[in-house]
Amino acid sequence: MQYLLLIYHNESQWERMSPTQQTIVHQEYRDLIQRLASTGKYLAGDELKPTTTATTVRVREGLQSITDGPFAETKEQLGGYFLVNANDLDEAIAIAAQIPSARDGSIEIRPVAAQEQAKQAS
Repeated sequence: MQYLLLIYHNESQWERMSPTQQTIVHQEYRDLIQRLASTGKYLAGDELKPTTTATTVRVREGLQSITDGPFAETKEQLGGYFLVNANDLDEAIAIAAQIPSARDGSIEIRPVAAQEQAKQAS
């Protein structure tokens, strides 16, 4: 089953890290991706640009509203994602716990509905 692991972290905390510290964390991500890919668990993933580059679109009563930035103010911002193939939620949790940002942020795990819908249609 596919799971989307949404990686949340504090952008200002990241910006305060030295370039050396950031390089170490990026290497940890590369190492984890390589390990997961070698077992067929890693399907996709990317780091996102900061929330200052975000645009939010809302449509209310047929009227479109576009604003700069994320939808809501939070302590942690969505910074990236992994799409993984895991046997079950327990395995997805084990993978999420290995993501470097889990140490100071959080990882939201969401099952991908498309696979479930395809199974139901068969």
